Amino acid sequence: MAGEYVNKEFLDAMAELEQTKGIKMEVLLEALEDALISAYKKNYGSSQNVRVEINREDGDIHVYYRKEVVAEVENDKIEMSLEEAQSYDPEFEVGDMFESEVTPRSFGRIAAQTAKQVIVQRIREAERNVIYDAYAKAEGEIVRGEIVRIEGRNVIVNIGKTEAVLTPSDQIPGEHYTIGDTIKVYVEEVRKGNRGTYIMISRTQPGLLSRLLEQEVPEIYDGIVEIKAVVRDPGSRAKVAVFSNDEDVDAMGACVGARGMRVQNVVEELSGEKVEIVEWSENLGQFISNAVGPAKALEVDVDEENRTARVLVADNQLSLAIGRRGQNARLAVRLTACKIDIESESQRAVRLASQQEELFAEPAASEPQAAPENPVE
Repeated sequence: MAGEYVNKEFLDAMAELEQTKGIKMEVLLEALEDALISAYKKNYGSSQNVRVEINREDGDIHVYYRKEVVAEVENDKIEMSLEEAQSYDPEFEVGDMFESEVTPRSFGRIAAQTAKQVIVQRIREAERNVIYDAYAKAEGEIVRGEIVRIEGRNVIVNIGKTEAVLTPSDQIPGEHYTIGDTIKVYVEEVRKGNRGTYIMISRTQPGLLSRLLEQEVPEIYDGIVEIKAVVRDPGSRAKVAVFSNDEDVDAMGACVGARGMRVQNVVEELSGEKVEIVEWSENLGQFISNAVGPAKALEVDVDEENRTARVLVADNQLSLAIGRRGQNARLAVRLTACKIDIESESQRAVRLASQQEELFAEPAASEPQAAPENPVE
């Protein structure tokens, strides 16, 4: 075929795309051949079964109509009798495919337009795949980005190969964002969509705190200290349960660091969010006791089957155990995945006294009942 666009230079251009965009040349040529079949049928009103072949050496395009050789023809547009096929070549047998070239003279222009569309589409797909492949590995990790735009309440962050949106629900309350600032964000999810790769980033997810601690605490990175649970009220307070796999290493001490520097670096990254390190314990009662800190529990009565507990604290520790607006108790509940009731010594005394009164209270005298009247006959 004599098309001016699809030629050796065109093949060279596709070979370059393979190098620069990672699109395999053979995949591109096969996609183009499929697209040219549709283009041929659309532009020439053909319902024939056709095959398009692009010569891998010189780029020439050939269109062939195809008919299956059959014993009895039912559809002459896609089938040919054995007798007719053998008139062209006696070697034909039933089940073979007869082909004949039908390349139109004007097909070069159509091929060029189709090639451009296919290439643009494949380049976009390749770029989307590159972005997806790059950030799918970063799911559950921290990436550093630059704030490039603020659209309404959304903050647009350039994270390297693409941009991602930090939505209001994923922003730390009270945190101020300025164009040009560099921030760390947690890659919550990466998925492919019709319009490209969608990357969900967050500053409020517990995973962000976990990864920040991992960056600051070598013992966590090395697996010596393990983060068992993280709960946050973003921008306000967080609790992190940690456990040491080495009895010679203090998990809480490792996370806090000398003079509290390690945890303080995390606090600064989270715009002042108070981070409390709690020692995890296999003993649920002990874990709950640790979780209600900084208040000191006097007793912890646990129902492990129903995941409930009653915690006793001194009167002067009650407000500390509950926390402002119940925050400390609420975080302890989420950290331990238990329902926790906190009461002071005086509250327990009142409760026990009330139970004693109910237990020993005199039963009320029953009033005499009138004898039933005789039924009316």
